[in-house]
Amino acid sequence: MLPDRCSCHGLRKATRHLTQFYDLRLAPAGLNIGQYALLGRLASRGPIALGAFAAVMAMDRTTLGRNLQPLERDGLLTVGPDPADRRSRLLALTPEGQARFAAARPLWAAAQQDFEARFGPDRTQALRLLVAELLATDLA
Repeated sequence: MLPDRCSCHGLRKATRHLTQFYDLRLAPAGLNIGQYALLGRLASRGPIALGAFAAVMAMDRTTLGRNLQPLERDGLLTVGPDPADRRSRLLALTPEGQARFAAARPLWAAAQQDFEARFGPDRTQALRLLVAELLATDLA
């Protein structure tokens, strides 16, 4: 297979391919990989201001808000006023969100193992390193 001439297009295609792989495996928990990532980061950060969470997720606030709506609608997280700063909105996992994340975690771990087995452990590690290097590169 020949690589794409456009780095961005090639990465976007690869991301869609990998997203489908994870989404299929997380479906029994009722989550997709994007939702799983949001719940996981929120679980590890505890209650966090919306703006700070957008920065952690490297997303703009509008996109983050659209991605949080189904999770809030399904009762997996709450978005409310920050008691420390009424101008800020605070995100927090609900007990249902914690339970859903816990149910999805072994499905995600199995997907991780399956991907590494199919792609190869050395190539998987190299891919992660390349992605980390790309994210650390100033492209502005």
